[in-house]
Amino acid sequence: MNKSRKIRWILLVLAVAVAGYYGWYRFYGAEVAANAQKSAPKAPPVRVSIAPVESADFPVYLTGLGTVQGFNTVVVRTRVDGQIDKIAFQEGQSVNQGDLLAEIDPRPFQAALDQAKAKKVQDEANLANANLDLQRFTKLGEFATRQQTDTQRSTVAQLTAQIAADDAAIFNAQTQLDYTQVKAPISGVAGLRQVDLGNIVNASTQTGIVTITQIEPIAVIFTAPEEQLPYINEAQAVSPLKVVAITTDGKKPLAEGKLSVVNNQVDTTSGTIRLKAVFDNKNHALWPGQSVSTRLLVRTLKNATVVPDDAIQHSTDGLYAYTVNQDNTAELRKVKVSQSIDGRSVVDDGLTAGQQVITGGQFKVQPGTIVSTAVASSDPAQIKVRQE
Repeated sequence: MNKSRKIRWILLVLAVAVAGYYGWYRFYGAEVAANAQKSAPKAPPVRVSIAPVESADFPVYLTGLGTVQGFNTVVVRTRVDGQIDKIAFQEGQSVNQGDLLAEIDPRPFQAALDQAKAKKVQDEANLANANLDLQRFTKLGEFATRQQTDTQRSTVAQLTAQIAADDAAIFNAQTQLDYTQVKAPISGVAGLRQVDLGNIVNASTQTGIVTITQIEPIAVIFTAPEEQLPYINEAQAVSPLKVVAITTDGKKPLAEGKLSVVNNQVDTTSGTIRLKAVFDNKNHALWPGQSVSTRLLVRTLKNATVVPDDAIQHSTDGLYAYTVNQDNTAELRKVKVSQSIDGRSVVDDGLTAGQQVITGGQFKVQPGTIVSTAVASSDPAQIKVRQE
């Protein structure tokens, strides 16, 4: 009986202790826990950079590689044989059509011209005498035989034809003499000289005196994928498409021109079509043989949703971006991107104009993370910070 009574007293004491603790926690413990939670230090917000989602017109370019070609290129060769007496140009000089480039010894050709002119004078004298004889035979009437008159008339005709041949010989001799002055057939830039003063040149050799390349205007040959050909032809039929030439590192625009030629055949080995663009090139930014990057403006997307490329992130599930909500928390949004160029991307789905997207510091962000934002100005060298 004593043992049973002790157990009951122990149980009663335990019950009173549990009831007392429960009452204390109900009235005082919750408040203490809340105060402790309030006094605990909060995690600082993650600092990120943001940019607005914009609605803007977005140009769609086809990018590629091209080679600059002279609009016209001429290898200047001599058309007569002889010794070069004069070089009248400097290497690298800009020359105009008709400018003197070189002069070949003209004396043999001048002598041939003088000989042809003298032969004509001789034949004209013979013709004058033959005409006088014909007049005499005609006046004699029946005292001159018909055969004599006909023979003399034939002699006059022969000498007349001979004078026509003399005129042709004079013209040919004058042309050969003119060829001793080698002139620029086109306007352009002279290249390296291929012959020196005093050399003997002849028309049968393939080596020219100099090469002249026209660089105003100038052409760029580049390629585009064959699947883009229908879009190019459709847009080109409306108006000539704009082409931008850029340095191969993509950092410096060189010139803007127009698409002038779409080749008449697709290259079946590469699946590309060759295109030719023409540039005014007044500042000589493009040079023959230069490699450039090209951008062909095919169309412009109106009111497209545009964000900086830095806002687009990659994961195994696809593309995504973080937006900043009104309560400064980050929200993950899956996006679809259709175009991207010059640091900007077109988002077809997942974002709307007016939202703010995180462009820097995403590696510290998780969905629901509280952030403080720094908004970059239009000048990359200056950053305007706004704490939120």
